[in-house]
Amino acid sequence: MNMRAKAILLLATAAVIGTLSLLQMDAEAQCSMCRAVAESGQKDDASRVARGLNNGILYLLAMPYILGGVAYFIWRRNRRQA
Repeated sequence: MNMRAKAILLLATAAVIGTLSLLQMDAEAQCSMCRAVAESGQKDDASRVARGLNNGILYLLAMPYILGGVAYFIWRRNRRQA
């Protein structure tokens, strides 16, 4: 695959991801445990429960990016050695 084809593929992928990120989706696909915690947290210490849920969401969101970065650096190191 030549450089121009790679650039076109990268631009197309970025366009698709950008378009999908602009679409609005319903957030009703929440797991039953998260829903139960969020509903029970309204009665007790709401700010502590909300902070815990937000931290958990950020943790789950960050993991693929962290693993992808590690995989990239391993791939780059192996490519340089070859």
